Amino acid sequence: MDFIWLGLGIAIAGYLIGDGLKNFKNPDAANIFDSFDEDHELIKENDLHYFIGVSKEDAKHMIAEHPSIPHITINNNVYYPKRKLREWLKNIES
Repeated sequence: MDFIWLGLGIAIAGYLIGDGLKNFKNPDAANIFDSFDEDHELIKENDLHYFIGVSKEDAKHMIAEHPSIPHITINNNVYYPKRKLREWLKNIES
């Protein structure tokens, strides 16, 4: 039974090393762990201040001052896509 676990460990290590070498010159390439990332998560308008790290009042002022914030409206509720919001915030900083 120990040889099965040893063989399985060697096979997994070989796959991960091979995948790493395949993308050696391209560090921005997608890897196996990117498939577990939650890209389609939405943030409610009331919870936006938690994600940004500001007070509720500051978040309301930011929404009013920047109508270009990526958002979607479903049944008169405003939601912010987490990935797009993160990219938008990075672009504002620069």
